[in-house]
Amino acid sequence: MKKIFIVIIALFSLVSCKKTEEIVPEKVVKLVPKKSEFGFVLADFNIVNDTVKRGDTFGTLLEEQNIGDRQVYDIIAKVRDIFNVRSIRINKPFTMLRSKNKKHELQVFIYQPDNLSYYVVDFRDTAIVVYKKIKPITIKRRTIGGVLKESLSETLGNAKIEGVLASKIAKIYAYSIDFMKLKKGDRFAITFTERFINDSIYDGVEELEASFFEYRGKIIYAFPFAQNPNSDKIEYYDEKGKTLKNFFLKSPIKFSRISSRFSSSRFHPVQHRWKAHKGTDYAAPRGTPITVTAGGVVEQSGFTAGNGNFVKVKHNGTYSTQYLHMSKILVRRGQRVTQGQVIGLVGSTGLATGPHVCYRFWKNGKQVDALRLKLPTGEPMTGSNKSRFIAQITPLKFELDNIANL
Repeated sequence: MKKIFIVIIALFSLVSCKKTEEIVPEKVVKLVPKKSEFGFVLADFNIVNDTVKRGDTFGTLLEEQNIGDRQVYDIIAKVRDIFNVRSIRINKPFTMLRSKNKKHELQVFIYQPDNLSYYVVDFRDTAIVVYKKIKPITIKRRTIGGVLKESLSETLGNAKIEGVLASKIAKIYAYSIDFMKLKKGDRFAITFTERFINDSIYDGVEELEASFFEYRGKIIYAFPFAQNPNSDKIEYYDEKGKTLKNFFLKSPIKFSRISSRFSSSRFHPVQHRWKAHKGTDYAAPRGTPITVTAGGVVEQSGFTAGNGNFVKVKHNGTYSTQYLHMSKILVRRGQRVTQGQVIGLVGSTGLATGPHVCYRFWKNGKQVDALRLKLPTGEPMTGSNKSRFIAQITPLKFELDNIANL
């Protein structure tokens, strides 16, 4: 019995020793870095973030921090060569870094005139330090594509892309695509670059690198290219090097809809009788800009009971165009205008039931249907640049085709 008791004691001691000898993993303590901004460790300060209110000036903002009038005057005199304090504007953000003691003394004032830059006025030394900083910009590249499920603007908006890209694309394709006629299910692909401030804050679209849209069953590419390598002049060409810039724009209004077409017999909504309608009506909100579809000279500019405010432009010995029912005319007779120039605003003057522009087209003195007319195209790319162009666009085209599964 005694032996059994000794064995039990020995076993208990062995188990106890093993327990005490267990190695407990050492906890790894991760040091969280202090958050910094504008080059300052924010945890070191009492921070005030605000925006400039009506009536605020640099001086009044400093006075609110218990800085006297005379001292404010001296500060303004010292910083004015770099920071024009009169340039402070309402709703622009500013930051005050103050001491963490009970006095909360102002140590640094930071003003942001825009998303990209900021001014720093540092009061911590006896000599005030002032400087301007530009935040780092990162350019990121993106390619999107597939099939349209809604309009181009809505598609880009849903992809969180700045609206200016839609306007840029509409301008590039203005000679070859009427974007109001794109249909759901039409394929598209776009490669573009975007700007980011501090690698995180979105700052908009930088440039379009390549794109294509399916329009009336045809794939239309657009690639920017400078025929003169020493020039900044960029034109857009399709995959064969043919310019996208035609002599006439497809429409005098961007993103409008056709409310009435060219017809030999149409029931007039105001006169209530059947008559020829020798133009194309584009409905749009009042005040929408009307652009001239090709360069030329203003032949007529004025008002008639039927046309309302109107402008007629002579482009050459063959072609003329006319724009009716304007709310406001922005050009005068004899004035030379360039393609895409705004010549008036949409209205409903004259015989019109609602805001629209009636677009009329003359060829050799005869009114014709602009939508059915085969219009002249621009100059093709010169042969000497063709091989350089093809080499540049080949990988871009492959990327577009791949994402849209062409």
